[in-house]
Amino acid sequence: MSIFEVIMLLCFGAAWPFSIYKSYKSRQIGGKSLIFLYIVVVGYAAGITHKILYNHDIVIYLYIFNCLMVLTDILVYYRNVALETKGN
Repeated sequence: MSIFEVIMLLCFGAAWPFSIYKSYKSRQIGGKSLIFLYIVVVGYAAGITHKILYNHDIVIYLYIFNCLMVLTDILVYYRNVALETKGN
């Protein structure tokens, strides 16, 4: 386990709730990139896979937690698309 990996995941993990909250409250998709969100999910999935195959330690739970938050942000994005479509 690398302390730098833990710090990186904690910093990213601290940012996602703000992003999710902002998206949920605004009910808009403006300023949000769905492609970016999917790229981040792929990155977290790669980190999880690495932890499973080569270096299983407790940090895997940070990867999983962060990935779940990004997936939540993606769901909120699709919700907001539906709300914007419904409103027009």
